[in-house]
Formats: sequence, structure tokens, C-alpha cells
Amino acid sequence: MDSEVTTSADRRSDVATATLPGTEHAAAGQIGPTGRPMPDFPDPAPLASHGPARIIAMCNQKGGVGKTTTTINLGAALAELGRRVLLVDFDPQGAASVGLGIRVNELDVTVYNLLVEREHDVRNVIQSTRTENLDIIPANIDLSAAEVQLVGEVAREQILARVLRPVLDDYDVILIDCQPSLGLLTVNALTAAHGVVIPLECEFFAMRGVALLIDTINKITDRLNPRLQVDGILATMFDSRTLHSKEVVRSVVDHFGDQVFHTVISRTVKFPDATLAAEPITSYASTHGAATAYRQLARELIARGGAA
Repeated sequence: MDSEVTTSADRRSDVATATLPGTEHAAAGQIGPTGRPMPDFPDPAPLASHGPARIIAMCNQKGGVGKTTTTINLGAALAELGRRVLLVDFDPQGAASVGLGIRVNELDVTVYNLLVEREHDVRNVIQSTRTENLDIIPANIDLSAAEVQLVGEVAREQILARVLRPVLDDYDVILIDCQPSLGLLTVNALTAAHGVVIPLECEFFAMRGVALLIDTINKITDRLNPRLQVDGILATMFDSRTLHSKEVVRSVVDHFGDQVFHTVISRTVKFPDATLAAEPITSYASTHGAATAYRQLARELIARGGAA
């Protein structure tokens, strides 16, 4: 096999034991917004084949921290790198679906039906988007009824894992956009996932719930999903002009160390503009710093072993 081409399994094996690209020269590197030397994250080698997918839950019980924005734009950035990406909209608000141009109120079958009705084929529910290599399982307000309906089900925490099982070999990465709660839907996402990315708004109040979330993740790892790990904590809505943002990032790094991504997502009006245009920032404003940041996050996630 050509040395420049690897399979997703090969890359996961390699990065598990490799030093992060650029960290060997990090002492001479530029100091990044997290206060640490910024490594260089090069473009990964192309994949010779696709699958099985690594499932990542985008999770924080606090709302408005950038979960949906990160799900959409990280997914699009990974797709740009030749990865086949499936987004799972697991929030009854359906924001990820709307943000990719899906008319959620016109849908007859969504992720809700996959959870509560066994007769549906997940492949028939998946919708393609205008971004190449990026598909989505959409959601709408119907999903809000799922938690009540699933309470009496056997192995209720594992239903999403069952739903996704038939398409694992079709994708390299599956990103789950969780709702802002730690209820049964979020537990399903964490039970199905291999990793968790925690978007964290650069506000001190936003930090208060992270310990609770980490505790929940540890319980699920202990009781339901021993493979689950925290892929990283992502600082979002960062404003380099304010001392407050910088102090929050410094505090997060002090508490969580290398679990914090080097990449930081800054606050910008381009995100709501891209949402209105129903496309990722990587295509809506391809040269904007926000698009550059999500491309770097995609490369960093791959370098950490969190994606193919």
C-alpha cells in the first residue's frame, strides 16, 4: 500500500502511540490562545477505505455553548478532509437539521421514529446535505416525546447504539448533537459514543456544570460504556479583547490540562449568518477565521486520535 494512504483503522492505531504533530517543537512555537505553545496540525493522509465510524457525542447540559455550531462546522471540516461524516440531530429543537437546510416541519420520519419504531431502516432516514461527504439524520419537535416513551423499554440506554449499528461501516465519523440536558436522550448518545467533545463557553458560569457532566460521563463509562472517553474540551465564544475570556480559558486549562483543545473558537456574527444561509461556515465564509479555526479543530481531533 502507498505510504501516503492509510485506512481509518491504521490511523487510529498510529495516533494512539504517536506524539501530537508539532509538539516535539512546541517550545519554539507561538503561544496559542490557551496559553500553551501551539502545535502544528498538518493535513492528515487520505484514507484508502472508509469505516468503521468513530462516534463522538457533542455534549454539555448547558444551552447556548456552541454544541450545534460545532457539530455542523466540525463535521463539514472533517468532510473537507475526505472523511465521510454523519451528523445525528439529537435535539428536539432540530437546530442542526435547520442549519443544514432541512425542512424539519415537513419530515414524516426522523430520528424519533428510529428510536421508537423498529420497522424503519436508518438508511432511508439519512439525508444528504449540500456539503460533500456530509449526511444527517434529522430531528424535529417529535423527539421531545422520546424520553417518556423509552422509559419502559428494555436496555433503553442502548437504543441509539442499535439504530446506528447498520451504518457504522458507511462512515468514518458520526457526530451526535445532544440536547442541553443530562436526560435519557443524552445518556443514549453517551452510551453509543466512543468519545465526547465538550464545548464550553468562555464564561465563568459556564464552567460550573462541567464537573457534573464529567461525573455523568464517568458513571456511564463505569456502568454502560467502558470505551467512552473525553476527546477534549473546546473553548467557544472566545473574545480575545476581554480579560474575562482569557481568564476563563486559563482556568479551564489549569483544571483539565491536555484535555483542553489547543484550538479555540472565537465569537463572531458569521455563525448566525451562516445558520440563516443554512450552510457551514467553511462554505459560507471559507476564508474567515472561524472557518480556519474549525478546520484546525478537525486536524487536531484527528491528530489526537479522536477521528479517522
